[in-house]
Amino acid sequence: MEIHVYDTYVKASDQHIMHFDVFMAEKDGEKAIQYAKQWLASVGQTDAVVSSEECRFCHSQQAPAYVIDTIKQQGYFIFQMEGCPQPTAAR
Repeated sequence: MEIHVYDTYVKASDQHIMHFDVFMAEKDGEKAIQYAKQWLASVGQTDAVVSSEECRFCHSQQAPAYVIDTIKQQGYFIFQMEGCPQPTAAR
């Protein structure tokens, strides 16, 4: 499966920068922003600002099976990079 990657940088409530990618099956910037907001709410960052300035299409690529499975279940996969909370089994 080819996925579309949206590179995202947002400011957390304590003002540090969180860098993560939103992986999706479709190329849709508005949906990527919605998914970014949904994930941010799930990690307690409901006040983080996410717009097309913070969440931009980067590239498309092939995805490994675990990413595909998550996208099929919830519509997206968050690849956490810098400043993100530690992932847990529940996410």
